[in-house]
Amino acid sequence: MRIQVLGPLHAETGGFPIVPSAAKQRQILALLALRPGQFVPVTALREELWGTVPPYSAHATFQTYILRLRRLLAAALGGPDGPAGARELLVTAHGGYQLRIAEEDVDAFAFRRTAQAGHAAFADGDNELASRLLRQALALWRGAALVDVRAGAALRTEAAGLEEHRLLATERRIDAELSLGLHGELLPELVQLTTHHPYDERLHAQAMVAFYRSGRQSAALDLYRGLRRRLIEQLGLEPAPRLQRLHQAMLSVDPRLDSVAQGGRPTPTFDLYAC
Repeated sequence: MRIQVLGPLHAETGGFPIVPSAAKQRQILALLALRPGQFVPVTALREELWGTVPPYSAHATFQTYILRLRRLLAAALGGPDGPAGARELLVTAHGGYQLRIAEEDVDAFAFRRTAQAGHAAFADGDNELASRLLRQALALWRGAALVDVRAGAALRTEAAGLEEHRLLATERRIDAELSLGLHGELLPELVQLTTHHPYDERLHAQAMVAFYRSGRQSAALDLYRGLRRRLIEQLGLEPAPRLQRLHQAMLSVDPRLDSVAQGGRPTPTFDLYAC
């Protein structure tokens, strides 16, 4: 069984799709998929569906959802053994339910595993490998996490965590590619990212460096001024000290900014002027 949550929910077994159309059944499937091989208590599943105050009919309704999920699985598995196979795949025990699949069957875990390898490669100073691995990890995304699943508290937390890991992987890939001298190629993406994340100082630092190394110092300084204005007006904050130091380095045309390959320990762009 393969399940995708990095975008629209998709699940299949034996080449047959098994994604339910009913919203709450999709919630159950998504939450179980994000706990592969683990027993998820019925109380946790009900809270995901109805919050802390479930309706009087919650127990019976929940059992109906499980029954319908198993019917979908049985139909996909096919043959006379389909119902038994469905019960072996969606297991009941210990006051909860388990989707008997491995982590590698869920794209979120494949993403995390490959992204971790990419982060490790960057820390080792292998920017080419870091870029390649992080691009592989990010290619698994087909949209926002669980974009078409109604989310309760648990799934909102899961989706937010996945999106944060996605952003970190994106930032680290850009760090690696800036170190490889790809600032010109990265500019369109960075313009889009800073527009989408107008308060993200790390992305703005990367965009500033990419503009600067592309011979567009004024664009780099304009980007900083726009971020500073938003931070002050909307949040009452000045930019982080290291970003202020990056700005000053650009004003003084610090020759270190032109260095593509940073010798020694790999340094994320945001930390170029950490102290």
